[in-house]
Amino acid sequence: MALYEYVSRDQLSGFDKYKYSAVDSNPLSVYVMHPFWNSVVKVMPRWLAPNLITFTGFMFLVFNFLMLSFYDYHFDASAEGQTHVPSWVWVAAGLSNFLAYTLDGVDGKQARRTNSSTPLGELFDHGLDSWACVFFVATVYSIFGRGESGVGVATLYYILWVVLFSFILSHWEKYNTGILFLPWGYDISQVTISIVYIFTAVVGVETWYEPIWWNFHYRDLFTFMILGCSFTVTLPMSLYNVFKASRSNTLKHSSMYEAFLPFLSPVLLFLLSSAWVIFSPSDILQQQPRVFYLMVGTAFANVTCKLIVCQMSNTRCQPLSWLLVPMATVVLLAVTGLVANETLLIYVWTAIVILTHIHYGVSVVNQLSDHFNIFAFSLMKPSTD
Repeated sequence: MALYEYVSRDQLSGFDKYKYSAVDSNPLSVYVMHPFWNSVVKVMPRWLAPNLITFTGFMFLVFNFLMLSFYDYHFDASAEGQTHVPSWVWVAAGLSNFLAYTLDGVDGKQARRTNSSTPLGELFDHGLDSWACVFFVATVYSIFGRGESGVGVATLYYILWVVLFSFILSHWEKYNTGILFLPWGYDISQVTISIVYIFTAVVGVETWYEPIWWNFHYRDLFTFMILGCSFTVTLPMSLYNVFKASRSNTLKHSSMYEAFLPFLSPVLLFLLSSAWVIFSPSDILQQQPRVFYLMVGTAFANVTCKLIVCQMSNTRCQPLSWLLVPMATVVLLAVTGLVANETLLIYVWTAIVILTHIHYGVSVVNQLSDHFNIFAFSLMKPSTD
């Protein structure tokens, strides 16, 4: 039995009719990674469950986040005059990141290879991907850190939001078009990040101190690549695909309000978290950047997972995620100074958000597992007609 009924009967019915439809046109993915993943999946035992592959890949990213939390909790270890992260940590981070990326690419192939593909598997995969965004962004931040040659914590906060909105754009596309257009930036970023980790282990973080040209540093290149990829590739392609569906009358939602409804909760989450950052009496983002990023990324994953459920079940997206209601109260308590210890407040609220998201995920997985077991059994029963 599910812990709580998070998936409605209409959504369960929609999942029964769901068919996976995706387009991957990235040359790196098509000509390099897919052939590599096809070779990897051939050596995997057939008894290895695709969902276990998905979860293992996700845990490699969590491992990286925890490992760098130990060595660089406040993102200042890469600054001049600080005790730097050991070289072996960067090697481990690079290998873990590439393994996570590889397993994320292999899980679906293993499902098709073993005839075990289900909508639940896709939901599990994309749900963990939505949470993974904050882990790889916060981990790669440690390469540059917040020193003089690094990136400010406020800048990284807004970069994180660019990454988060880039992720949700793909699922917004599918919510409106029925087709998941896989973003080019994901494959490029994962390969690049893995290489940069290993390169940092070889040359040291001191290499990133020197400007590339005049006053243009590597940190600026890092920021430029993320913003450039998002605003010149991901966003235009998403808008174009939705516009094309609208012109061909294949758009799933007729009104602009319904089409853009999935953005309401993410935008509200951005406004609430940004209000806390801007009006915080103790400058909480400077004091606890890692915890704040984790809170924002987890809350975003919770909002995104609900969109993915609606998108896959072909049901209407709910305008407001209930998690934002208590969050509004928490932000109010913080910015008005009614809770004097902001550090304690962010730790408690982050723990609540994480536990809430885990509870939601487990409940949805249990509910869909129960449903598909019953549904599969009904298909095997002899007809009484």
